Amino acid sequence: MLKGEGRISEINIAETLKDIRKALLDADVSYKVAKNFCDEVKQKALGQNVLKAVRPSQMMIKIVHDELALLMGGEVTEMNLKGPKPHIVLIAGLQGSGKTTFSGKLALMMKNKKGMRPLLTACDVYRPAAIEQLRVLSLSIGVDLYTEDGVLQPVTIAKNAIKFAKSTGHDVVIIDTAGRLAIDEEMMTEIEAIKEAIKPNETLFVVDSMTGQDAVETARVFDERLNFGGVVLTKLDGDTRGGAALSIRAVVQKPIIFVSSGEKMEAVDLFYPKRIADRILGMGDIVSLVEKAQEQYDEEEARKMQKKIAQNQFSFNDFYNQIQQIKKMGNIKELASMIPGMGKALQNADIDNSAFKSAEAIIQSMTPQEREQPLLLNGSRRKRIAQGSGTNITEVNRLVKQFEDSRKMMKNVGSGKVFKGIKR
Repeated sequence: MLKGEGRISEINIAETLKDIRKALLDADVSYKVAKNFCDEVKQKALGQNVLKAVRPSQMMIKIVHDELALLMGGEVTEMNLKGPKPHIVLIAGLQGSGKTTFSGKLALMMKNKKGMRPLLTACDVYRPAAIEQLRVLSLSIGVDLYTEDGVLQPVTIAKNAIKFAKSTGHDVVIIDTAGRLAIDEEMMTEIEAIKEAIKPNETLFVVDSMTGQDAVETARVFDERLNFGGVVLTKLDGDTRGGAALSIRAVVQKPIIFVSSGEKMEAVDLFYPKRIADRILGMGDIVSLVEKAQEQYDEEEARKMQKKIAQNQFSFNDFYNQIQQIKKMGNIKELASMIPGMGKALQNADIDNSAFKSAEAIIQSMTPQEREQPLLLNGSRRKRIAQGSGTNITEVNRLVKQFEDSRKMMKNVGSGKVFKGIKR
């Protein structure tokens, strides 16, 4: 729309701003926040000369992107964990927002990335399965759990947990509380009492990002009662573009500290405003995608793999290991949505996260010798593998062909053949 324009004016950005407002509303940003945002962008964009090196549309995108990131806090915010240990983190939020799962994810993050010794504390005495859920999570991540059977006073449990943590050398106490409705006066009074009794270093408000604009009013009410320090957005998967983040930050003026997506316990990260700005604008999130790949990247293994490829020794065992690394990166649909332009295309797509299962079954049905020497796979061997893996001969043949094609391509890349004819 701005093609060929040398200056951004009120006339030539009218349609552009209309599209921006629509994109924000589609991303679940509240109407009032979207309108105020567009007014701010308009004021900053009007009259700006467009540099020769960029197109007017690119200049406008940069203005919108920078303003979005600024509105969501601009920079990354970390939890306030100052003062003597144990540090205390109070988790609050609505029923079903994902507080208990997030508590486990946070404990694992503190353990693995900060080198801390966390103590999970179960203070949800109302939901029958809450304590058991936290017990299962704590066992799966190797973190200690504090509970008190028969005690129905969350304030007492929280205070005793802190005493226990001091005596056992735990660095941080993460207190999972019961979900409550903002209109439930009794429950809201209870969590106020917990906060007053334990005086946490940080109070986090957990909100399901899929609730959209409803999350904004809920956050406002909780903030009035608890004066929480930061927000946690859960269920920020491939279908959720993060508009709730923009609305909450604009209304309650509290930083969003963490984002959580998927069921895996590692699926939690600090909130990066610039990356969420990319998602809201449908620009993907390549930075996060690269970081996820780097987390699974092993330099020594990569060197070994490079040597095997150069000597044409890439085997089905290596192929299988590559599949496992891809799976560790997380939900396939979520990973694909981080690629620019893919988020919208995949919004209603049904991508099966178990797409690798048949390939894994086929490889596992091979003998060790067949995995290392794929040329041994004649017709009778392939038939046996199909029966052993619960697949059919067509699927086995397809996988072998994919493997051979991958092997050939990697050999060509390693030898430089694929770059012939390209001027450096």
